[in-house]
Amino acid sequence: MTTEVKICGLRDDTALQAALDAGADYVGFVFFARSPRNVTPAVARGLAEKARGHAKVVALLVDPDDALIEDVVTAVDPDIIQLHGAETPERVREIAGRFGRPIMKAVAVTDAADVEAALAYAGAADRILFDAKALPSEGSALPGGNGVAFDWRALAGVNGRIDFMLAGGLNPGNVAEAVRLTGARAVDVSSGVETKPGEKDADLIRRFISAAKTAKQTPERRPSSGAKDQ
Repeated sequence: MTTEVKICGLRDDTALQAALDAGADYVGFVFFARSPRNVTPAVARGLAEKARGHAKVVALLVDPDDALIEDVVTAVDPDIIQLHGAETPERVREIAGRFGRPIMKAVAVTDAADVEAALAYAGAADRILFDAKALPSEGSALPGGNGVAFDWRALAGVNGRIDFMLAGGLNPGNVAEAVRLTGARAVDVSSGVETKPGEKDADLIRRFISAAKTAKQTPERRPSSGAKDQ
């Protein structure tokens, strides 16, 4: 199975077209004022219309109220809502029920305990996005898009238990290794294909997608039968 790729934080036609031409499966638009990748619903609407039919449109929101979600859903008509804040499983269910869209819930990860805790969202979110947790020293860090990776070995116990996407510090040079180690069937990148915050680079986008889609995925572990291979 070829790895699915999401290019997140798109803001202009050039970067969007580069992602679509290279075969992105998902394109993400950020609706969070503190982010250098923030776009208005009006801008995102035009970009989403160009992506429609070529890639799934993802709307990224951080602890949004219903009014903001309503504005985004009405303007952009996203295929998926990505929640990237401190939303509880109950809030995730509420949003899914009210707006009728699949939900991808981002979970910040430092270690395997954080990964295990993410199982609380099983049944509430349609997919979990594992992202790196900002360091305590990075008090002003954004909820995502910080270019920080976590120890991918933390996902060893979750593969096959929930549907997940991998994010956090990925770039064209390390995404193949990340896929190999985690068995991720989908990956997400934002800062890893930028020349500076918020400015995507078409060549980095192409290289990332190529590396991800040609990466060898680790086979899922199978229970041992207790007998040696013949």
